[in-house]
Amino acid sequence: MTHPDPAPRPASATPTRSMIVAGLSTVVEWYDFTLYLYLATVLSRVFFGGGESALLATLAGFAVSYLMRPLGALCFGHLGDRFGRRYMLLASMALMTAAMLATALLPTFDSIGASAGVLLLLLRCVMAFSVGGEYTGVVAYLLETAPPRRRGLVTSLASAASEVGALLAVALSALTVALLSTAQLDGWGWRIPFFVGALLAGVILLARSTMHESPEFERQQAEGTVPTSPIRDTWRFHRAAVARTFAISALGSITYYVGITYVPAFLGSAGGVSESQALWLSTVAAVAVIAVTPLAGALSDKVGRRPVLIGLALLSALLPLTMFGLMAEGTVVQVAMAAVVLACLAGGVSAVAAPATAEQFPGEGRLSGLALGVTMATAFFGGATPLLAELLVRHTGWAAAPGAMIAVVAALVLPVLWGLRETRPTT
Repeated sequence: MTHPDPAPRPASATPTRSMIVAGLSTVVEWYDFTLYLYLATVLSRVFFGGGESALLATLAGFAVSYLMRPLGALCFGHLGDRFGRRYMLLASMALMTAAMLATALLPTFDSIGASAGVLLLLLRCVMAFSVGGEYTGVVAYLLETAPPRRRGLVTSLASAASEVGALLAVALSALTVALLSTAQLDGWGWRIPFFVGALLAGVILLARSTMHESPEFERQQAEGTVPTSPIRDTWRFHRAAVARTFAISALGSITYYVGITYVPAFLGSAGGVSESQALWLSTVAAVAVIAVTPLAGALSDKVGRRPVLIGLALLSALLPLTMFGLMAEGTVVQVAMAAVVLACLAGGVSAVAAPATAEQFPGEGRLSGLALGVTMATAFFGGATPLLAELLVRHTGWAAAPGAMIAVVAALVLPVLWGLRETRPTT
């Protein structure tokens, strides 16, 4: 009796190790993002000489460098569409590793004066440029290597890993500040978290060197369909997809940056919560995001991206007003509940937005499409929205104003989601 030859492995059956390496990569991006914000007061003394204007300069540098992210996304998106996802992911992580190591080795204000601040801001721009295409590159790689019926779950891991990076940065920052005196912290202690970040990035860079290329890009190479001008072609032939991606990402950005990133500052100013309590609640919220993200991704695999996104948009239009009201006037338990609800909303949207946006584009030009849609939406609805939320609260006296911001964006995005074509693979 003869047995038939085993079926060849499908192109999508990329080794699980490659998917795990790609999924964990966003840890570094959000480690750096969170680290800079949590050490902002320390960095203001070390690089700008201290004082209120120094802190403003430190935070302004963060905001300005954020504008480099769309440029980086377009550049690395072009590389990924032209030369391969693996090549692009290696290049971005190599630049991130160099930028973090250079930051850890920077001379301080006491050594070279105002030039120290200039060098820090330049390195922030390099870092922002390098991470610009990081998240979208990882999402595209995971989508193209995951089993078709598990794309939602697998791509959602990029969002979950981001929160792991944020938690790591919070823990290391708190430990460093707690164990060292102010003089030790300003003298050399601030360098420790950046050295750890550089080491983490270097380890992931080495791990990425063992990754397989995306089977989607290999298909394009075999068929001769690799685009020569992916950004131009995407803008020319897929403008509607870019617009849909922008809308989905706008909801993801506003729920995350106002519903999670801004919450500690809100609790400290309007919520009557101590700084330590606010940080503790933020940690609980981050854990909630890590827990809910794969659940939302898996749900989108089962029932579809469109219904899950519509449901999350409806909840985003209805709940944030009440949640911010509770955080302003409620008990500690109510504040914690409200923060977790907002975190779960943001985590759910991010989880489903990952596959939903990537599936709007064909493999040819996918990274460029994500750069045009996702990263541009993040630039508009991400970096500046916490500042806008704080200004609204201060000038109107309405504690629920940040919730209104989320509700308005959700209401505007809802018609787009209602008309969205379902992209979940059924086979």
